[in-house]
Amino acid sequence: MKQVNIYYDSDADISHIKGKKIAIIGFGSQGYAHALNLKDSGMNVVVGLRKGGKSWELAQKIGIETMEVEDASRWADIIMILIPDEEQPEVYEKKIKDGLSEGKYLAFAHGFNIHFKQIVPPEYVNVFMVAPKGPGKLVREEFLKGRGVPALLAVYQDPSGDTKSVALAYAKGIGATRAGVIETTFKDETETDLFGEQVVLCGGLTSLMRSAFETLVSAGYPPELAYFECIHEMKLIVDLIYEGGFKMMRKYISNTAKYGDLTRGPRIIDEKVKEKMKKILQEIQSGKFAKEWILENMAGRPVFNAMLQEWENIEAEKVGEKLRKMMPWLKKE
Repeated sequence: MKQVNIYYDSDADISHIKGKKIAIIGFGSQGYAHALNLKDSGMNVVVGLRKGGKSWELAQKIGIETMEVEDASRWADIIMILIPDEEQPEVYEKKIKDGLSEGKYLAFAHGFNIHFKQIVPPEYVNVFMVAPKGPGKLVREEFLKGRGVPALLAVYQDPSGDTKSVALAYAKGIGATRAGVIETTFKDETETDLFGEQVVLCGGLTSLMRSAFETLVSAGYPPELAYFECIHEMKLIVDLIYEGGFKMMRKYISNTAKYGDLTRGPRIIDEKVKEKMKKILQEIQSGKFAKEWILENMAGRPVFNAMLQEWENIEAEKVGEKLRKMMPWLKKE
């Protein structure tokens, strides 16, 4: 088992980025949080955007300086790319690459495009990753409370010899070292992230809930009951695990639920399922999944869009939409 290094505030010296110019490319969930947190930490920050767009107006409205992506890339010493994975290679080639020069730092919050070589920076450019393990909204909220969200840190290229120190300083600037920063590699971050998304967090979870819902409905049970038992209550369980692990979750459920959990769960997620998980991991490690997703984007995402459309029309979604109208606490003010 690999051992990891974990760094905290006392391990990071923010002076490594204090005099540097930082460009955040993108102003979505993470871009918003990074830019504001760095600004509040006293850093010289601009956001690189398409002029005239909604994000451009929003950034200026809240007091963040904006530049076109090309100008921001030429101006900055540190360029953090926080736009979607599938958009990064084209934006890099057309608007960032020419602004790179010796001694600059190119940064990411996910290793996909570096690890799978969709972006290949010049050897004279420093490359690092700081990846908060939480959505941008939480990164911002925790920062304002004087706390932080844990993050992953990796260095890919280090011609200047100080990239790790700069990355730690950046992590401190967004508040991550308050909680802890785990050192990893672009390879490990990318492959574990993709595996978690596909097998558990998104793919595995949604397919498990859908299959359970459809099993009850096909057996003649009301879809409303099936939705509550197999989909709606998932949040209650996940929140308990999030807060205190499996032990805490089992503390708060009935003994009947606990017995069913311990005796029936392994019959669902059995060795055959584990073998399928290993196969998916192999597809990630070999680059097969990355190649498939890259080609899907090049083709205009026909399969992706068709599958999304199919999921939007399943019975569980229609039942859920109806039942959520009974839950006023879900409506955002």
